[in-house]
Formats: sequence, C-alpha cells, structure tokens
Amino acid sequence: MTSGSRATARPSSSGSDVGLLEPVSAGHDAVVSDSAVLEALLAAERALVRAAVALELAPAQAAAAFDEAIAGLEIDAAELATDAAAGGNPVIPLLSRLRPAVAAVDESAAEWVHRGATSQDIVDTALALISVRAAAAIDAALGRTVDGLAALAAEHRDTVAAARTLGQHSTPTTWGLRFALWAEAVLAARGELREASAALPAQLGGASGTLASFVALYGEEAAARLPGAYAAELSLAAPQLPWHVTRRPFTRLADALVAVVDALGVIGSDVALASRTEVGELIEPQAPGRGGSSAMPHKRNPILSVLIRSAALRAPGLGADLHRAAALAVDERPDGAWHSEWPALRELLRLALGASAQAAELSAGLRVVPERVAANLAISGDELLSEQRKLTGRTGEPESYTGLAGAFVDRVLAGLSQEER
Repeated sequence: MTSGSRATARPSSSGSDVGLLEPVSAGHDAVVSDSAVLEALLAAERALVRAAVALELAPAQAAAAFDEAIAGLEIDAAELATDAAAGGNPVIPLLSRLRPAVAAVDESAAEWVHRGATSQDIVDTALALISVRAAAAIDAALGRTVDGLAALAAEHRDTVAAARTLGQHSTPTTWGLRFALWAEAVLAARGELREASAALPAQLGGASGTLASFVALYGEEAAARLPGAYAAELSLAAPQLPWHVTRRPFTRLADALVAVVDALGVIGSDVALASRTEVGELIEPQAPGRGGSSAMPHKRNPILSVLIRSAALRAPGLGADLHRAAALAVDERPDGAWHSEWPALRELLRLALGASAQAAELSAGLRVVPERVAANLAISGDELLSEQRKLTGRTGEPESYTGLAGAFVDRVLAGLSQEER
C-alpha cells in the first residue's frame, strides 16, 4: 500500500487455505496473500481520491480523511470473502466497510469514495499492483540465482563431464557450460518479466469502459487526464484505454512468469537427475531438517529441486487458464472469465515467487562432486569420442573434444558482467 495508509486484515478464520500443501511457496508469498490483496484494493480506492485531488477535482481534506480512516480500519478477510459471494467480487462488501469509516472521519469526504469507478477498475488495479510487487521480489531472487550460477560456471569452466542426449552418454561437455546456459536462460526470462511488469497499467473505465461517469462528473478534459493521474499515484503504467475486456496486460505477465518458471524448471530437473544416487555429480545445499525421509534415515533428497519442478509442472496450465479467460472476455465485462483470472494469476505469482526463492538458495550452495563426474565420464570410455573418431580418424582425451564450451562460458560470463543484476 502507498505511504500513509495502514489498514490491517485479521487472520482468516479456521478452515481457510494457509498453504499446507504449497511447500514451494511457503514463506515466500506474503506479497500475494489475502492481506496483501486487501491492502491493494484499499490502495486502489485511495489512489482514486488522491488523483482527483491532484487534478483539483476533489478537496484535499477528502484524501486526508481517507488516510485517517484506513489507518484505523480493521477488516476480517474471511468475512469479506464470504460477503463477496453475493456480488461476485470483494469490492462491493469492501465499500460497505470503507464508506462508513471515511464518513466517521469527515462525512463530506465519504462521497469521494469509489466516485465514478466500477468494481473492475479496483480489482484489476489491485491485481496489477500486487503483480508489480511480486515481480520485484521474483526479480531480486532471479538476480541471486544468476549470481550463483555465474560463480559455478566460472569455477567449473573446464570440469569435463559426459553430455547426455535422450538420456544416454553422447560427447563430452563441461559443467561450466551447463551452468552458463542455465544463467543465460534465467536472465532472458527475467528480462521478459521486467518488461511485462513495467507495462502493467492501472484500470479506470467506469461502468462500461467509456469513462462516462467521469465525464459527467468532471467534463471531458479532466476525465481524459484522470486515468494517468490515477496510475501515477500507484506507480503503474498509464492506460491508453480502459482494458476491461482486453486482457493482454495479464496474459503478457502470465507468459513472462511461465518463462521464468520454465527456466528454473530446467535447473531443478537437471539437478534432481544429477543428484541421483547412481549419478551423484551434484549435491544440493543442506539445511537442518531438509531432505530427510520419514521412513529412510539415509536419504538426502534434493528437495529444492523437487519443489522447483513442482512449480514448473503447474505453471504452464495456469498461464493457459489466463489465456482462456482472455479469449472468453466478452461484452464490456466478462461473465465469469474475468473472475476466473484472479485465482489463476495469484497462484502463478505464488509459484514464481517460491520457485525463484528456492532457485536462489539452490544456486548459492550447489556443489559439484568432481570424482563422480570423472567416474561417470569414464563409463563410456572411448565410445564417448566416437564422433571425433568418425570425423577425424583419431581420438584424444575427453577434454580435447569439448569444442567451444569454454569460449561459450566466457561469452556468457562477459555478458553477465555487463548486465545490471
């Protein structure tokens, strides 16, 4: 929430989802919690008043009364969720709590609450706001992931390993190149997320996306300026037009989030494979209580990788849900497609938050086991160099047939050193 507003949401009642079966995001998803959504809804309402004040359409005391009212406002998130069922969204019951609170501070200020707006303006803006906040946290975790992978790539630039294609030994490669490729993929996905989150606009269209209510209240010129002022209050992009049924802002964000989790999923999958007992080339960072088994005391399960993979398996479906909703966004406000976006978007943000945090920890403490790398390399013997023999009629040592692997690592690392991380 923007500075000056401090509403609190009491913990949800017994029986609400507390993430018991969401270990990948546990402890990493506060920015998309029910409390965070409630704060974002209130921030969206507050910004509308402040934008009107900034354009000298509303008196300054209206914004002051709003701030004071929110500072002392407590809302039970579970009760609000129950009440939201009657109108199909949480804004309607929120207003029944917010208006009296503002009126108690300044009765005349209450008329400026939600003035000219519709519920979709507030919900979409709040979702954009929490998405930007979540994207910032994901971005920071991805930066730490890239740093960890870059250090591993530099350390193991020339650690020769058996490459695998279709699950079988193929030719020699290096662990340095693998780490460098992971880092490059994460960095590319991070760039897509930055662009998508920076482009997220505020939503302000009024009842049917025409701004008619604001034209009636303030005139055409002021109504045209209001969406930009509204977005500026929240540090969101200014909307070119109301996007009630043009859902590209959220599908673009979803695509970027899926790309992030895809890139992390490759890392988790490869680490899980390389951590297998019979492979043993990588060891995940350990922590008290992590990786244990309820039945087998000897186990050291690669839990960080497992959790990252769990996110990667689910993220694409959630992205598809948002595209499906966008394709069915009919009329001037969708009848159900809009509503279906909310849980899909929040869950996708949760998965990206969790997977990026797990990946940052994984890359910072991941260890290569050189003796296992060498032992696995030796399994195929000279057959690992069969391509070299076929092409040149001779073979050397495995390190003589890694092509430009080292140069590729150097290229990636040089690019990373120039990239602001």
